[in-house]
Amino acid sequence: MTQVTRSLWASLPIPAVICDADNLILDVNPAAELFLNASKKALEGHPVWDKIIVAAPLEAAFSRVRDASAPLFLNAVDVGTGSRKPVSCDVQIAPLADKPDHVLLLLENRELAGRLDRAMSSKSAAKSAIGMAEMLAHEIKNPLAGITGAAQLIAMNASGEDRELTDLIVEETRRILKLLGQVEEFGNVRPPDRRAVNIHDVLDRARRSAAIGFAAHMQITDDYDPSLPSTWADPDQLQQVFLNLLKNAAEAGRAGGSIRLRTFYELSLKVRRRDGSGSAVPLQIEVIDDGPGIPPDLAEDLFEPFVSGRENGTGLGLALVSKIIADHDGWIAVDSVPGRTVFRLSLPIAPKDAR
Repeated sequence: MTQVTRSLWASLPIPAVICDADNLILDVNPAAELFLNASKKALEGHPVWDKIIVAAPLEAAFSRVRDASAPLFLNAVDVGTGSRKPVSCDVQIAPLADKPDHVLLLLENRELAGRLDRAMSSKSAAKSAIGMAEMLAHEIKNPLAGITGAAQLIAMNASGEDRELTDLIVEETRRILKLLGQVEEFGNVRPPDRRAVNIHDVLDRARRSAAIGFAAHMQITDDYDPSLPSTWADPDQLQQVFLNLLKNAAEAGRAGGSIRLRTFYELSLKVRRRDGSGSAVPLQIEVIDDGPGIPPDLAEDLFEPFVSGRENGTGLGLALVSKIIADHDGWIAVDSVPGRTVFRLSLPIAPKDAR
């Protein structure tokens, strides 16, 4: 491969494998190494079906591609390895133009592709839902303030059970006013003022704030990659994102539980937009807790407004996180099982002239 071709190969976000005429693995890109949980050196020279288990007649498919000199598509096929659980993938097999007896195997994880699409669509979904809620909040706040004032006046001359009822009215109207304020705040998030930002500085500020406040009952540790370049972001909005995720983990966790902050670099990851364009989001940040996990029926809609797994939760914290990350051209995903929940953020690198 030329240097340009090698660069494109390395940046391809979809796992890709090249096999020779004998169906031996000739080359894999970094995304395939990650997907197969094996290094290029460990994969090269091995029969492809020894390393990749596909719920389809792969050998016959390779023969058809070579005989017809045309690509073949397999949709929604389970693909796994000896070390990982099978996942549903869209599989494409195609002959190489310069070597027709060599084939290219592409494995697109359908679940990951769906997460990316949901991450990119969450901005518009949140905007429409919050737009309506913000309008209602504005109209409701004034009469609620009047109800609160009237209840307080009645309470001045009330006693016993009547006083308890007026106190309840005041308490509940104040709670609703607080919720409406959160809705208005969500709708008024300004566009990010982006600059080159050291992600670890922002994480450490959020961590210190959490450790002396809402997460004082948890143990917070870090696993940072010190070589990460700067991201292109609004530091105040990122601080809000990390505080919301830490608070979510702290509220889910038990006393003495743990929260781990992890950063690393994944060159091959890109966000694909609806217009077909894409942008690299190689900076990875994970917030990991050992709480009870997220109920499966909530996981898919977790980043939508007003979806909450907690009693009296507003469902705006994670929706705000998703909105801010989308505004930063990044994406967020969650993976949760009992005892381990991982929120993963992916962000772009700052332009070279801004670092």
